[in-house]
Amino acid sequence: MEFYIPTRVYQESDAVKNHGKEIAALGRKALIVTGKSSSAKNGSLADVKAALEDNNTEYTVFDRIEENPSIAAVMEAAEIGRSEGADFVIGIGGGSPMDAAKAIALMIQNRDSSEDILYTDIKLKALPVVEVPTTCGTGSEVTPYAILTRKELKTKQSIRHRIFPEIACVDAKYIKNAPQSIIINTAIDALGHFIESYFNLNATDYSKMLCLYGMKEWAKNLHVLRGENFGEKECNSLLFASTLAGMAISHTSTCVPHGLSYYLTYNKGVPHGKAVGYFLAGYMALVNQRIPNEADRIFKLLGFSDVKEFKEFIIACLGRPDINDEDATNMLNGIMENHGKLAVLPFVVTRMDIRYLITYIL
Repeated sequence: MEFYIPTRVYQESDAVKNHGKEIAALGRKALIVTGKSSSAKNGSLADVKAALEDNNTEYTVFDRIEENPSIAAVMEAAEIGRSEGADFVIGIGGGSPMDAAKAIALMIQNRDSSEDILYTDIKLKALPVVEVPTTCGTGSEVTPYAILTRKELKTKQSIRHRIFPEIACVDAKYIKNAPQSIIINTAIDALGHFIESYFNLNATDYSKMLCLYGMKEWAKNLHVLRGENFGEKECNSLLFASTLAGMAISHTSTCVPHGLSYYLTYNKGVPHGKAVGYFLAGYMALVNQRIPNEADRIFKLLGFSDVKEFKEFIIACLGRPDINDEDATNMLNGIMENHGKLAVLPFVVTRMDIRYLITYIL
């Protein structure tokens, strides 16, 4: 077995401020990578700027990372980072800015390379990366993955390079005023990470340990996902679970639910976590058929009696997806060609199994 998480994680109130000196020590000038508005609204961008200023470190802000970041945005930000002399990168936000920050750090470091290196299997170094998550789902603050939109393939795909952040500053105050839909969608994404990591050929006792403990923590917040109010305690708990889930998938990767989700995100604009969630009940239904004792263990840990109750919970949280026969066929064809996602399944599946998974929640 192998366990490797090189990221230094600080989960605490005012994490950015408390560790500003350590962040600033990574370089002389930071490129701050974020989205259009959320980091400005929740205070995370202001905190990062203040921490750098307090430690006499220059910075440039790139705030044009879109949801499901494109390679074009990565290249634009990298060009700005190079021209400004940035020597480390700070990603602030959900999975989109945090993933983009890793890819941008790679492209700034390899300044004479084209975008083709993002998906070329060669060893390259990247600039140091700091991540400040403002959602409770992606776990990108502790993963080496950077998932970008590939318009030429009409899907999303992780770059070929593993880029672990140097530092992650996890602070619950950034999500306490988030819309409940964001909390639900991103928390469901974290649940997908746990389930897809636990039922995975790459799983080890180490990664399963993270999943079992993390799912128990995640389940403390079922009332939040069912629409009840939440406070700082719940925000801390959901962030903790999300980070543990990120650590788990760092060792196993994700599997079919994530692979299927990319179709809905690209073609129908469904938010990532929501798209993943649509396929979790179907995946657990297959698990329940093949390894029922393990499925029962996970249902009980999460607070459900069986796969039917789990399915009803997912529908209550997310509704039912808008998937027609053509969509189902396209997804089926796409995932059957995604050998990486299929290869980590803990049991053999047929096309009929995958169609069953896709349509289970309809």
